[in-house]
Parts: sequence; C-alpha cells; structure tokens
Amino acid sequence: MTLQERIQAEMTAAMRAGDAPRRDTLRLLVAALYNAEKAARRPLTDDEQLGVLARELKLRRESIEAYERGNRADLAAKEQAEVAVIGEFLPEPLSDAELRQLVAEAIAQTGASGPRDMGKVMAVLAPRTRGRAEGRAVSGLVTEALALAGGGDDG
Repeated sequence: MTLQERIQAEMTAAMRAGDAPRRDTLRLLVAALYNAEKAARRPLTDDEQLGVLARELKLRRESIEAYERGNRADLAAKEQAEVAVIGEFLPEPLSDAELRQLVAEAIAQTGASGPRDMGKVMAVLAPRTRGRAEGRAVSGLVTEALALAGGGDDG
C-alpha cells in the first residue's frame, strides 16, 4: 500500500468514525499530494511524497510558533493536532546522536573541510534526513561541524 493509499484509507476511516479534525487534516494531505503530482505532471516517488508531508509538517510548526507569539492558544492547539496526524505518516525522527553520525559520515564522504563546503554536505544529507529531521537542525549541526573542521580543531 502506497503512502497516498494509506492516507486515503485513514481518511475514509476518520469519516466513518465521525472524527472531523482528523478527516480534515487527511483531506489537506490528500490535496497537497494531488497538487504536487499535478505540478510534477507525473506520479510522485515515495521520497517526493515524504517531502510533501514534511513540507506540510513544517508549515504547521511555523503556524504554531506564530499563533503562540500572537497568544492564540486555540489555533495553536488545532495546528498541534494536525502535526500529530501528519507525523503518523512520516518515518521515525532521527535522534540527536543518529543525526550527528549522519553529519559526520556526510562530511567524510564529501571531503568537506570548512564552511564553504556546506552545500556539498547538505546535498548528501538531504535525502537521508528527509521527513526524519528538520532542515534547520541539520544545517545547524553541519555548520557547527564544518566550523570545527575549518578552525583546525579535530573534532
């Protein structure tokens, strides 16, 4: 069963159960996947589908931050519920240790020696971390590791 089929089946189950918030979130995911497919003019690969879900998750997290800054706890709670539903369809997030290990491997693989090589390292890491870690966290770790490498420290 593909990811899209799984989401569709869950949406049907939510409709039958009368779970409106879950149904609505799943409808948004179905629409996002459909729109991405239409834009690509071909069926999406599994990685591309995960990318769409990761993007939707990121949008919700940014909305939560904005709502919390605006003292709108009700809207933040709604977005948080959507994050929980979307998270069910993404792979298990990477732990900090696993992420650091992937960063170290990518730096070794690319031969990166300083901050100038950030793009090369991120290009290797992006497919490995898609849907499993936030891009901001990954780039922060890469920046930190490359700063140490470029600074002459062995680290």
